[in-house]
Amino acid sequence: MSTDTPAPASAPPDRYVAVQQSDEFAGLRKALRGFVFPMTAAFFLWYALYVILSAYARDFMGTKLVGNINVALVFGLLQFVSTFLIAWLYSRFAASKLDPTADRIREELVGTAESRDPAGTVTPDDEAQPKDKEVAS
Repeated sequence: MSTDTPAPASAPPDRYVAVQQSDEFAGLRKALRGFVFPMTAAFFLWYALYVILSAYARDFMGTKLVGNINVALVFGLLQFVSTFLIAWLYSRFAASKLDPTADRIREELVGTAESRDPAGTVTPDDEAQPKDKEVAS
């Protein structure tokens, strides 16, 4: 029994090199790096501050804020908050800046612009394509 689906049409290897060398792809990589590198540096600095303060500023980190909640606990919880915030910001950034360009590049590369609508759903043309049939053993 075969459950393999047909591989999507792909472009010749030299086409991938041409796309990689295109200005549009270079702009996509620059936009990605413009977000990822500064955000990564900021997060590492924030984490390093937490670790350094925990190691060398014990009195400050042990300062009680409310009941048994101290500065160290708040900083630790803020690590989680900052992680989720960065993920949310990246998701918004990618959806608005990266995905449209990446979709255009992919459509030019494999020619899916004709057979799929912008939402990526199957069009009647796709349904007319022959599909692999299961073979009983």
